[in-house]
Amino acid sequence: MFGVMGACLVRGTVTKMVHLLWPNRGVVAAGIVDVDLSAVQPGDNVVVKFRGKPVFVRRRTEEMIRLAEKDDAVVATMRHPEKDVERVKRKEWLVTLGVCTHLGCIPYPNEGMYGGYFCPCHGSHYDHSGRIRFGPAPFNMEIPDYLFVDDNTIRLGVK
Repeated sequence: MFGVMGACLVRGTVTKMVHLLWPNRGVVAAGIVDVDLSAVQPGDNVVVKFRGKPVFVRRRTEEMIRLAEKDDAVVATMRHPEKDVERVKRKEWLVTLGVCTHLGCIPYPNEGMYGGYFCPCHGSHYDHSGRIRFGPAPFNMEIPDYLFVDDNTIRLGVK
């Protein structure tokens, strides 16, 4: 008799713990954000909040793409070498976390020595691919998980 009651007690406790640890639908939904790209013009940046952080979505101009690909020639000299093609899913769009990898400040778009992003806190300069080129930042700007749902929409939070 005590064995059956004990088993029921253990089952009830384990079930409650599993439900407690399992994320609810609201939490899961908050981890995925769709971004409408239809109104973004070449050269423009859109900032969206994703998991409590800014995400920069930049529609690159032909010149920005050309400069990013030109910089691939010196990728071996970069602190964190990544070619442009490794950082974008479509040449026209660059999607990065809008946080400097040094101390977490928010960089300014279209600024700095390389025209990409400039962090005013300690002077880190990023190029048109979000690669660190000068300053104390140890890494390139982070690329969040995302995919293109269609030509005018990206979905953040999924691969």
